[in-house]
Amino acid sequence: REVTATPPRPSCSVQDNDGEFLLIEAADFLPKWLNPDNSDNRVFFYKGELHIIPLPETEGKEWEPPVSSPTISQALAFLSTRSEESLAAVPIRTAVYKRISGYPEKIQTLFHRAHCYLPAGIVAVLKQRPSLVAAAVQAFYLRDPVDLRACRTFKTFPPAKRVMTVVTFTKCLYAQLVQQKFVPDRRSGYTLPLPSDPRYKAHELGMKLAHGFEILCSKCKVSPASKTSVLSGPLWERFLSSLKEKNYFKGEMEGSAKYKELLHKAEDYFQHSVTKPESSELSPGDEILTLLQTTTFDLKEFEKEAACLPAEDDDSWLEISPDELDQMLKETTNQSHASSNEEEQKYDLETVVESMKAFVSKVSTHEGAEMPWSSDEAHVTFDVESFTNALDRILGGEDSEELDSDDLDEEEELEFSDEDDEDLDVENQSQAQKAPNKDTGSLRSIMKEMDRELAHTSVGRSFTTQKKAATMSQNAGHDSEAEDTELTPVDVDMNLVDNLLESYSAQAGLAGPASNILQSMGVHLPDNADRICSNK
Repeated sequence: REVTATPPRPSCSVQDNDGEFLLIEAADFLPKWLNPDNSDNRVFFYKGELHIIPLPETEGKEWEPPVSSPTISQALAFLSTRSEESLAAVPIRTAVYKRISGYPEKIQTLFHRAHCYLPAGIVAVLKQRPSLVAAAVQAFYLRDPVDLRACRTFKTFPPAKRVMTVVTFTKCLYAQLVQQKFVPDRRSGYTLPLPSDPRYKAHELGMKLAHGFEILCSKCKVSPASKTSVLSGPLWERFLSSLKEKNYFKGEMEGSAKYKELLHKAEDYFQHSVTKPESSELSPGDEILTLLQTTTFDLKEFEKEAACLPAEDDDSWLEISPDELDQMLKETTNQSHASSNEEEQKYDLETVVESMKAFVSKVSTHEGAEMPWSSDEAHVTFDVESFTNALDRILGGEDSEELDSDDLDEEEELEFSDEDDEDLDVENQSQAQKAPNKDTGSLRSIMKEMDRELAHTSVGRSFTTQKKAATMSQNAGHDSEAEDTELTPVDVDMNLVDNLLESYSAQAGLAGPASNILQSMGVHLPDNADRICSNK
């Protein structure tokens, strides 16, 4: 973001191994049309702001972004001519900017530097490409028996020439490497000192990291010799001449150490950027083998550096006590509450009820249920009269004439479920049309039987009912007339609130289903004051 806000103000896109991670951070605010299938080449930082190239809306313009993912050239053309149309919505930008606040300075707090006893070839590779440590750790962490076959002989990184060095990990990568218990194959040549030896941890980390690099190289399908042939072509010669004309080597003499260093960087850039097809990506194994072919190193120089290595970082952060974990969770919770304004904290029981009704009324898909952010977005209407009439028809009230078509279809399916569809002829269909009266009586008798059984249980008393304006008949308590009793209507809203609050109280201040569902819909319940008082 900072680079795009500074001249010459390039356009930048950022991905990680999960894809468009900027969209992941703002997932709750993204438009519905945006999904992983069409998000490629749509998300950019441009002039310090986040942009999402939209779908086409109207015809007749010079160029509209395609429904599928645009190409890079199409995306850049859209940004340069119609950037105001692609500026991301305020909630999306706010979520992303909040997540990346404090960077890039904050990156330093996420690094961990550790001593590792590594083959000299790996040390040389990491000096050129420190980021390859991530691929090596992941290769070791996700290894399988097939991967370990390549580690029996170590053709690429034999353990004979090893030196001590400092490797910079992220804390996550370091934890993955340290926590893995692993014993090397005896045929590999990697041996470890006793656990009591102060060098044990450096040797163990180096051994694991070497296995990761060897696994990556074993998966390389392209010969490194074909890579080096690129540097002898006319395209490379023109590229090198262009660098000399622009004083890339800064007057250094050809053959000097500084000249070689700059030349290796230029060769590496040429191989990975200029000659690489736009549709392909160089695998980490290919990159490692290429660097080994184009990089020269001096083992004695590495040994001199090993004699005066800086101290490694303390890894006590790996161990967290329960109290420290509680404190971290408390700080995160407090920050979340502090970011919410007072208006979001206002709530009432009607909001709880309406939000839950809106959630239930939403039509879900195979991708999951949608969370309505407020009850205003999806207003739920409830027609009491039509609902009552439907119940009367099913339960056989005085005004009931017949079941609706859906109920009749279900009854007919039950009636004829044992008959093959192929055996149904015109005569059977005409008989089925005379079935409603019979089915109606059957359904009524079933409902009455259910009422008789439930009348002797405490199920009805578990619900909160509405207050009746008139008292019920004294004869309503007789078993013989249980099916004719006018049941007191259940207060659906009150039962919903009561059950939600009971579930929220049972969470004891922790995360749970009630708070998770309500918070996802923008409803924030206060702390349980009764529980807080009792704890005090």
